[in-house]
Amino acid sequence: MYTIIALPWMLWAAIAPALLLFAYIWWRDPKKEPFNELFKALALGISICIPVAVLEYGIKALLFGANGEPATLFGTTMEAFFVAALPEEGAKLLVLWLLLRKNKYFDEHIDGIVYAVCVGLGFAVIENIMYVITSDNWVLVALMRSLLAVPGHYAFAILMGYYFALYYFVDRSQKNAFMMFFMPFMAHGIYDSLAMSGAANPIVGGIAFVVLIIFCIIMQRHAQRRITEMANRDKQENLYIQE
Repeated sequence: MYTIIALPWMLWAAIAPALLLFAYIWWRDPKKEPFNELFKALALGISICIPVAVLEYGIKALLFGANGEPATLFGTTMEAFFVAALPEEGAKLLVLWLLLRKNKYFDEHIDGIVYAVCVGLGFAVIENIMYVITSDNWVLVALMRSLLAVPGHYAFAILMGYYFALYYFVDRSQKNAFMMFFMPFMAHGIYDSLAMSGAANPIVGGIAFVVLIIFCIIMQRHAQRRITEMANRDKQENLYIQE
């Protein structure tokens, strides 16, 4: 009975952070993308959740056994990078490419970030719902994830969208093609390594949590600079065209 009464609040707590970040990135886009295209990006982000979960289960079984769990810091780091970051960021990049390869509305630098964020938030909101509704202390979990995990996916997506747009509009080099996956993969892996370390060593986990907060602050500041950079590129190009 308690769960039924609390369920709407659980869902709202899980969805609200993604909605706020979606509203913010939409506001930062000077030339708004059609809502149907943005919702398509969100839907694609949602659609990869089950395939990614299956892939993650398979990779984890290969690394730790069918029902195994990492018991060392090396193990939790392996899980962070290769069970979580690798399939999740790989799947996000795949659907971002499918979405933008023939998208006529993808015509400004900041659009790469906008669409990548929508894909990332689509994935993040489903992941967040699952964590919140299956938790015994859902209020604390919702609060912590609204401050760390969901903004984390948002920042990973900004890195991906930034390098995607840089590759598409500025320099189609192998470096930019590599960085559009490598940077979000590394950021995601570092984030999860810090977050998971407590499972192997509570003392290290406590220290890592402080480092995680600092890392998240740095990551968000970096993400904001990338948004501003792309917005300024578009502004300069528009001024050049008008002249």
